[in-house]
Amino acid sequence: MSLAVFPAKWLTKSAEMLVSFTTFIVFLVLDFLDTVFCVIYKYLDEYIEGEAHTCCCRNTGNHEQRTKDDEEGELSDTLYRRKNLFREMGLLLNGRRLEEDSETKWRGGRGSVNSWSDCGCESCLSWVSDGDHKLHFVVNEPSTATDENCRGMSSESVVFLHGFLCSSSFWAQTVFPKFSEQVKQNYRLIAVDLLGFGRSPKPRNCSYTLKDHVGMIEKSVVEPLNLSSFHLVAHSMGCLVALALAARYPDRVKSITLVAPPYFPSGGDDASLNALTKLAGKKLWPPSAFGSCFMSWYEHLGRFVCLIFCRNHRIWEKLIKLFAFKRDLHFLTIDLTRHTHHSAWSCMHNMICGGQRFMDRCLEILNEGGVRINVIGGGEDEVVPLESCYNLKLKAAEAEVSIIRNADHGFFTNIL
Repeated sequence: MSLAVFPAKWLTKSAEMLVSFTTFIVFLVLDFLDTVFCVIYKYLDEYIEGEAHTCCCRNTGNHEQRTKDDEEGELSDTLYRRKNLFREMGLLLNGRRLEEDSETKWRGGRGSVNSWSDCGCESCLSWVSDGDHKLHFVVNEPSTATDENCRGMSSESVVFLHGFLCSSSFWAQTVFPKFSEQVKQNYRLIAVDLLGFGRSPKPRNCSYTLKDHVGMIEKSVVEPLNLSSFHLVAHSMGCLVALALAARYPDRVKSITLVAPPYFPSGGDDASLNALTKLAGKKLWPPSAFGSCFMSWYEHLGRFVCLIFCRNHRIWEKLIKLFAFKRDLHFLTIDLTRHTHHSAWSCMHNMICGGQRFMDRCLEILNEGGVRINVIGGGEDEVVPLESCYNLKLKAAEAEVSIIRNADHGFFTNIL
């Protein structure tokens, strides 16, 4: 029997070695290409805009200085500590050093509103006409509030926050129409476009940290709408913003519902890198995992993808309509390109990964304030590991966790 088992084990071991070797070669090539594109973009930026954009390729000699400048630790370690063999060998001779002595300079203020590699259409730059540069949001007033002077005064408010590469449409077009009449009559439903996505501002001189997101929601939603008491509902990336916002207003938030929260224990100094590995680890399969890794680890290759698809989204949308025989596109297709490379890249690292360091403290504040926490996860979620829900439960013992079997990461768009 042992002789029969030996070939099977040998084949399994050989297959694992082949996969590991293939993975190593593929990412080695990508490391090299990202290094090459860093140099290419340096000269293109200087030629087109007069100066090169700062990038995160030069981590040696700058990480300690960045840590001193960033006193609150908002900038993620994943920006600088992503391993690249060619950078570590010192082959990036023309890399753009981050030699600025302040976070303001690191954020890279530019004269123009958007980069040459971003889309400059009227839709993508609609936020510029808003002098206050506030977030875009959709409000469904309760049907019982017919008097203009009483709108939102006698009803409860619920603020909905979307996930990565989405917008307020995720809630407004899928969940809102499915609510019962009782909910529509008694609740004011507010769906927000987070900073850097949808129709909200996408400034170049912003690091898109957790603090930036919370500050914009305060400025655009909480204060203008006088939200003295409200509920929070969030999906994926939005869960981190919701937790931080609730921790800032524990006396105002009645409850918080987190759908597929990307929460990972933040003990130690490697919380950001741990989150990056969990959410976008280097693997070739499935394709969605490889795509997440590609866009999260390779700054310049990711910018090239955004140059091809996001900058030319109008062309791609017309082609999809033509070949799919569709008059209108699904909102998820439109939202997928409604961002800049800088906003998406910075949100992934400074907010999703870097924000992990603040989550434990946020949960402690909510526990002390007695805020009700509901957690919902999908049994077949391949984007955010199901362990995130259970990890959160360990930190917030009073949280109610519900797992929907056979549901993936975006199950709202499938089951509603």
